[in-house]
This record gives sequence, C-alpha cells and structure tokens, in this order.
Amino acid sequence: MTGIYEYIVLMFLISIVAGLVGALVGVGGGVLVVPALTLLFGVPIQFAIAASIVSVIATSSSSASAYVRDRITNLRIGMFLEIGSATGAVLGAVASLALIRSGLASVIFLTFGLMLFFSAYSSADRIRKEKKKGSEIINQTPNKLSDRLNLRGEYYDKSTKRNVPYVADKVIPGFIVMVFAGILSALLGIGGGVLKVVGMDSFMKLPLKVSTTTSNFMIGVTAAASTAIYYVGGYVNPILAAPVAVGIVVGAYVGTKVLVRMKPGALRWLFVITLIVIGIEMIREGLL
Repeated sequence: MTGIYEYIVLMFLISIVAGLVGALVGVGGGVLVVPALTLLFGVPIQFAIAASIVSVIATSSSSASAYVRDRITNLRIGMFLEIGSATGAVLGAVASLALIRSGLASVIFLTFGLMLFFSAYSSADRIRKEKKKGSEIINQTPNKLSDRLNLRGEYYDKSTKRNVPYVADKVIPGFIVMVFAGILSALLGIGGGVLKVVGMDSFMKLPLKVSTTTSNFMIGVTAAASTAIYYVGGYVNPILAAPVAVGIVVGAYVGTKVLVRMKPGALRWLFVITLIVIGIEMIREGLL
C-alpha cells in the first residue's frame, strides 16, 4: 500500500470517530477533523478547513434527518437562528482567506483553541448548576418574543421516558451568538456547532438534546453558505475532502443511534472533555 492510500484510510478512520463524537455533541465533526488533519497529517490549515466544511454538509445531511424523524430537532427554532448563522458564515469565510493570505494562520489556531475553552467552561458551569438543582435546566416560562415567533416545543426523552416541554429564553442574545457561530464556522471550518450548542443550551435554555440535534440540522446550511468562497479560492481538494466526508457520514449515522439513549449529564461531560483536549492542542500549534 502506497503512502497516499495509507493517508486516505487513516483519514477515513479518524473521520468516523469525528463524525460519531460530532453527532453526539452537535458540533458536526469539524471540531475534530481540522485538528486531526493539521496536527497529525500536516495538511495546511486552509485545505483542512475547506475539507471540513464540505464534510460538515455531509454530516448534517446524514444525521439531521434521523433527529427530525425522532421529533427532537426543532425546525422552527433552527431556521430562525440560521438567518444569523448564514450571514456570519459569509463574513467568516472572507476573513479566513484574508488571514491565511496575510500569513496569519496562527491567529486561526489560537482563536479555535480559545473558543473551545470558552465553550467548555460554559458547559461545565451548566453541569455545576444542574447538579445543584438536581435536574437539567430547561426554560418552560413563556416570554413575549418566543410566543410571537412560536419558539417552543416538546420531545420524548427515551433515556428518562418522559415528555420534555420547553420555551426558548433570551432569544436576542441567542441570535447574536449564532452570528458569531457562523463567523467561526467559516473561519475555522467547524460548522459553528460548538457555539450553536452553547447558544441554545446556555443562553436560550433549551434541552441539551434539542440543542445538539437542532445544531446538527443548522450546521449544513451554515457550511453551505461559505463553501463556495473556499471553492473559488482553490482550497477544496476532492482527494482530501472525499474520505473525510464519507467517514464522518458513517460516524454520524452511528452517533444518531447512540444519542437518543444517552443521559444529558453523560452527553455534556463528553462535550466538555472533547473541547478541552482539542483546545489545548490547537493553542499549542498556534504558539509554535
């Protein structure tokens, strides 16, 4: 087996793991793929970002349909928030190419790492509050804006065997977070799922499973908004993107089967640990 084929197989296997974890925590797999391609395979970050964005579209397409079928994803909330996210994605793609062409790729690594630490802190703080309360923090109190836009819902949690009603809280701050999620999506090639989950989970106080599944639905639309810019820039390499996309789809399919039966606490800790480990590696790479 020649070197190129070994790389393709390894990228495919790593992408399966990335897709599995990405589907479980709603980040699309890109948050693992970009560090893997740059740190393990030495792929220039602009090509890694482009491949990741293509794979994010594939991940969203494969996993979102299963979550919609299970009636966990809230399509109305997702499409409303996507207005801000898609706008941010276009801005982020332009900013990313400008930084790379200016020789400032290290800024992207450092931004990636700091963003992961912030997300991990937000999720860990949520765990602390929920442990103190004794249950998951979910907003069920109506408010004027969420009522006007009908940003509410209910889903059946198979792990606890009960219906969980919810109402979106702090809609405007949540929407603003989605704009930044779109910028980071295109800037870092991660679909913006990390910030999307934080925005819906911590700000809007939606159930974590609703946050992760709705994020999975949204990330494909966000990624599509910036893919064309990377393609025109000449950074979409089919040989690199194809095994990554296929591997993530396989992993995401398995992840959809696992998520519906996981308890929110275990899911949140998986999210936090994943973010911390990758954040350390990305900051280290940016400082070298």
